Amino acid sequence: MKAYLVFRLYGPLASWGAPAVGGDRPTAAQPTRSALLGLLAAALGIERDKEDALQALQKSVSFAVKQTVPSSLMRDYHTAQVPTHSNKITHFTRKSELESAHLNTVLSSRDYRCDGVWIIAVSLTSAASVTLEQLQRGLLNPVYSLYLGRKSCPLAVPLQPKIVKTDNLKDALDSAFPPLTRSEKEDNLWLGANGWVTYYWEGDKHAFAGQNVITTHPWDDPVNRSRWQFKQRPMHQFSTQESV
Repeated sequence: MKAYLVFRLYGPLASWGAPAVGGDRPTAAQPTRSALLGLLAAALGIERDKEDALQALQKSVSFAVKQTVPSSLMRDYHTAQVPTHSNKITHFTRKSELESAHLNTVLSSRDYRCDGVWIIAVSLTSAASVTLEQLQRGLLNPVYSLYLGRKSCPLAVPLQPKIVKTDNLKDALDSAFPPLTRSEKEDNLWLGANGWVTYYWEGDKHAFAGQNVITTHPWDDPVNRSRWQFKQRPMHQFSTQESV
C-alpha cells in the first residue's frame, strides 16, 4: 500500500495559469503543478525568493487530481493604467506608477474557472525532503494565506487534508469528503454536476489500468520563478461517468 495526502479544493473562482500571450491570461481546467507547488509552499512558509527550498519541495512531491465538478469558464475584461516605459526610471510601487506624468491604458482579459471542485492527492518521491505529515500540518495551519491560483480567488471550504493508504491512486482520489452543503444531492444541483469526472496524474501512464488515457504536455513545471519560466511535463488524464 502507498500513502497519499488527500485534500479538497473549492472556491467560487479559481485561476490555474496557462501560457499567456499578449494581454490574454488563460486558465487551465484543473489545478496546475505550479499552482499546487505554490499552495504547499505557502502552507509551509517558504518564501518566493527561497529558490533552494522551493526546488527541494518541487523534487519531493508528485500530484494527481480528480475533477469532480466541471467548472464553467468566466472571462474578465481588464483595463489598467501604466506609465510609459523608461530605462531611467524604476517603479517599485503602484502609487509610484500612477504618479507618472505619462500614463497609458492597457487592455487585457483574464480567465477564471467558476465553481469547480477538485480532489488532490500528493505522494512523495524518492528524493523527498518533507513528509506527508509536515505537509498536512502546513495545510491545517498555513503560514501564508492560501488561494486558488490568484490572491483574488480564496478558498471557500476547509481543505480537510487527510493521509490515506491505498493499493492504487484511484482509490486515494475517490476518498469521500463531507458535502459542501447539507447533502451531496444539493451540491450536484447548485454546482451543476453531471456525473462526469476527470482524473489527471503524473508518472505511470498505466496507473489507471484499462482506461482510454490521453497524455498531454502542459507548460506548468517551474524552472525559474523570478523570470516566470516553466518547462513541459507529461500529464495523463481520462474521464468517466459516476452516478450523481
